[in-house]
Amino acid sequence: AEPIRYSVAEESESGSVVANVAEDAGLAPAQLSARRARLLSEDGRQHFRLDPGTGRLVVAERLDREELCGQSATCT
Repeated sequence: AEPIRYSVAEESESGSVVANVAEDAGLAPAQLSARRARLLSEDGRQHFRLDPGTGRLVVAERLDREELCGQSATCT
């Protein structure tokens, strides 16, 4: 399986919808729960939430680029 990548605008508000992961992966939302889909981050913080009922990926907390990436020219 290929990774799915999404871009999020800086300063996106909490609750902003990023994408529908279930649709993008070709799955029904119920299959996400059955497969125990989860989100992981390198720093252990939950920047996003996955709604297993709908498959939507939403911003969990307002994103601050400087806090996440410092002065780096690129931020991933």
